[in-house]
Amino acid sequence: MTHLIPLALATAALSIGGAVSAAAPREFLSRFENAARSADASFVPTAARGAAFFTAKHATAWSCSSCHTPDPKAQGKHAATGKLIQPLAPAAQPDRLTDPAKVDKWFRRNCSDVLNRECTPREKADVVAWLLSIR
Repeated sequence: MTHLIPLALATAALSIGGAVSAAAPREFLSRFENAARSADASFVPTAARGAAFFTAKHATAWSCSSCHTPDPKAQGKHAATGKLIQPLAPAAQPDRLTDPAKVDKWFRRNCSDVLNRECTPREKADVVAWLLSIR
């Protein structure tokens, strides 16, 4: 009977870990949505706007999909370096949108590359809403 206690604890830890991972992308959506609402109280993120932003060409004549592909469930490749990029959609890559340092770093770096500026909280919220809508 006592040998079952470690197994039960391990199972509980795994289910808690899974719940935390599943919640993390929604936490980013909430964070970006709240930041966008500070400028526009009526803002509601939409997956359609996120998809359009992701595939549109911007200041550098690149789009997010230039490297990530139009399908965020697919593996991409950096347009300049050729480095492989894991899928962006949490449905395809469960550890996506789970690490605040990585999310902030990559939004900052990629938005600068594509837009020649940082993304707004509104743009981030729309993109995250779109990524979360993908199954």
